[in-house]
Amino acid sequence: MLDVKDADDLATLRALQETADVFVENFRDETLAKMGLAPDQLRQSHPALVVASCKGFLKGRYEHRAAMDEVVQMMTGMAYLTGPKRRPLRIGSSANDIMGGLFAAYGVLGELIQRGKTGQGAAIRSGLFENCLLLVAQHMVQFDIEGEESPPMPERVFSWPIYDLFETADGRQIFVGAATDGQWEKLCIGLGLEHLLADDRLKTRPDQIRARDWTMPQIAAVIVARPFDEMVQVMEANDLLFAPVSRPAEMYDDPHVNRPGGLFTSECRDKKAFRAPAVPVEIDGRPIVSESVTVPSVGEHTAEILGALKVQA
Repeated sequence: MLDVKDADDLATLRALQETADVFVENFRDETLAKMGLAPDQLRQSHPALVVASCKGFLKGRYEHRAAMDEVVQMMTGMAYLTGPKRRPLRIGSSANDIMGGLFAAYGVLGELIQRGKTGQGAAIRSGLFENCLLLVAQHMVQFDIEGEESPPMPERVFSWPIYDLFETADGRQIFVGAATDGQWEKLCIGLGLEHLLADDRLKTRPDQIRARDWTMPQIAAVIVARPFDEMVQVMEANDLLFAPVSRPAEMYDDPHVNRPGGLFTSECRDKKAFRAPAVPVEIDGRPIVSESVTVPSVGEHTAEILGALKVQA
């Protein structure tokens, strides 16, 4: 761990940069410039260095503003879309913080490949605001093409005959969807509602959407008469679109999550073990993280790394 306000530690950081391929930072632009660590300053002295800056905004009108995940969700319309009207809500994840790191990593990997061809590094910048803007792009484009704004999700206009939450006999919730003609047919057969398939008022998807006021109660009545586990069996047997309504803590008991490579076990600095999802990618059928990963404590490897530089820790 280094204190970049200390002259000796700053000199150590510069020595480390001589050995580095990538420098990742999350400081304000002005702070970096004062320390001589702004991307353009670093690349003058280290032209092969790839500098990755994780910021609130990309270059532009807002680049000097402070930002956090919830701030950009409010700014871009994400919170507006998530909550009911006049009650904007952030989504239940720090999605933009995660995406900021991911997009920076994508940029780093691309520039390392490019550096292998040119020998030159690059300055990469990812922005929380732009991450969130990408997430709402579908609604922006829809407005640009159709001239109509998307309502908040709790008040959305339905595009499918069934895309709803239902309650089962034992009080649990299950999400059920029928987004295609094939799914509508399977749903009606699986729930024993074949008479809906013969109804001339339900021949097309627009017909089925317009009829939701009288088809939904029939579907809900069948589902609420059966326990959750039985409904899951019906959904799986008929290849239907469905999902249990789960809490994150319940994922530790999910059989798919517990497949080989689905979770990895780690330890934090107080040596308490915890489990976390692995990187959601397989390569040649194998998970990327297959072994336990221990999170080092702050400064744990300082002496080792600085020792390699022959710098006194």
